[in-house]
Amino acid sequence: MEVVVLCLPITSKDTEDLSDVPPTQPTVGTNLTDLTIHRTRVTVREVGGSMGPIWSSYYKDCKSVLFVVDAANPFQVSASCIQLLSVLSSPLLVTASVLIIFNKMDLASSMSLVEMKSLFRMDDIISCAKQPITILEISALDGTGLQEILQWLHSSSDSKN
Repeated sequence: MEVVVLCLPITSKDTEDLSDVPPTQPTVGTNLTDLTIHRTRVTVREVGGSMGPIWSSYYKDCKSVLFVVDAANPFQVSASCIQLLSVLSSPLLVTASVLIIFNKMDLASSMSLVEMKSLFRMDDIISCAKQPITILEISALDGTGLQEILQWLHSSSDSKN
């Protein structure tokens, strides 16, 4: 099963304004990782946010999408929402399962899940989307929610087989 991970890039201006956000390295290009989850091989392709204009070229064999949103970066909310709508409207992803991940929920500067869902108008997006959508809040830094992502990947791969 092929999974694509998408998120917007962080600009230096954004990180200057968010003093309590730990530094991270943005993905440049793509990163491939093969996972085995309960004897199922899952290929995870992380596509850098700066490659947004060509994300669709990675959708062909994609069975699931992980769309990551930086919940501690208010500058990215509207851009992330627009990009998510573009991803969901792709004919190549009409049968893909979608996991929307609100990351960095452990930071004081992050917005709550209720705020994020409201800003994204998530109820409207879910009701209009052709794909099944799941939402998780996580902290990649401390590991909160990562087990739930693996469980979602496993159940998603079971439903695609």
